[in-house]
Amino acid sequence: MALRPEPFGALVYHFGTRKLSFLKSKTLVRVVETLADHPTATAALLACEVPESQRPTYVKALADLARSQMIERRPEEPA
Repeated sequence: MALRPEPFGALVYHFGTRKLSFLKSKTLVRVVETLADHPTATAALLACEVPESQRPTYVKALADLARSQMIERRPEEPA
């Protein structure tokens, strides 16, 4: 997956599926860019200072990206 910054947010391209998506928020771009740095998506939202009232919108956007295989759920580590 590659992100290309754009004035509106970013274009996301998946090399395996050849799908192209649009991230229409610079904050969402930051969240996606920092997902690997945080243990959970919620932690990434907190780190990017997404207001609590807006988090459901961002969670839905992340779920949509996961459904389209742009991002993947991190495997759970054994307890």
